[in-house]
Amino acid sequence: MADSDLRFRRVLLKLSGEALLGDKEFGIDHEILATYAGEVREAVDAGAEVALVIGGGNIFRGVSPAGSQMSSRAHADYMGMLATMINAMALQDAIEAVGLESRLVSAIDMNEIAEPFIRRRAIRHLEKGRVVIFGAGTGHPYFSTDTAAALRASEIGADVILKGTRVDGVFTADPETDAGARRFGSVYGAEVIQRDLKVMDLTAVTLAKESELPIMVFNMNTPGNLLRVLRGDDVGTLVHWDAAAEPIALA
Repeated sequence: MADSDLRFRRVLLKLSGEALLGDKEFGIDHEILATYAGEVREAVDAGAEVALVIGGGNIFRGVSPAGSQMSSRAHADYMGMLATMINAMALQDAIEAVGLESRLVSAIDMNEIAEPFIRRRAIRHLEKGRVVIFGAGTGHPYFSTDTAAALRASEIGADVILKGTRVDGVFTADPETDAGARRFGSVYGAEVIQRDLKVMDLTAVTLAKESELPIMVFNMNTPGNLLRVLRGDDVGTLVHWDAAAEPIALA
């Protein structure tokens, strides 16, 4: 049943590949996949239009100590794009297992397994209630999947970029190592850049700024959090671009 009180209706959810590891050192934890699919199902049932971008760091990282040993950064980045497609296919399977219709869209031609990215077609899929999964990053080396998320969110006219992480938002320090770290309830985007708050990489944040797209950082591993974010509950940290809004709030 659609929820008429959703704060965000068309969303781009960015997930890291590392989030799929669970307790593994490599590969995909299918229980985590099933959990994420259930969260997406709740969001769609509430009336949200959901698109996803997922990284490939659980399989291969183009920018890493291992990746940097390769003679070509571009070659390593293309390998990383292929890793995102493996994760995207696994995510598509999990999403369809909970009864949702989906479309896998690739920035690199892979016609046997995915559609090519066509902006108007992707938007039409969302309007029909299909979950759209964007794979292969931007299709170009030297750009992260964070940047791909900001790019696709801008192209589909998303209301917000949702950055699903394993912590509860953006903090004054690393909450996993500093017990005194405090969560920002909201933060002006310029502060993200000035303080180097590590919300997303600089290219992604700059693109979000140019598109005036807010970014919501929240804990994807807390059951029900995705729907809470869509409803505007006090969950996570909202990165906004309204310089006239209230100053940084600490939760």
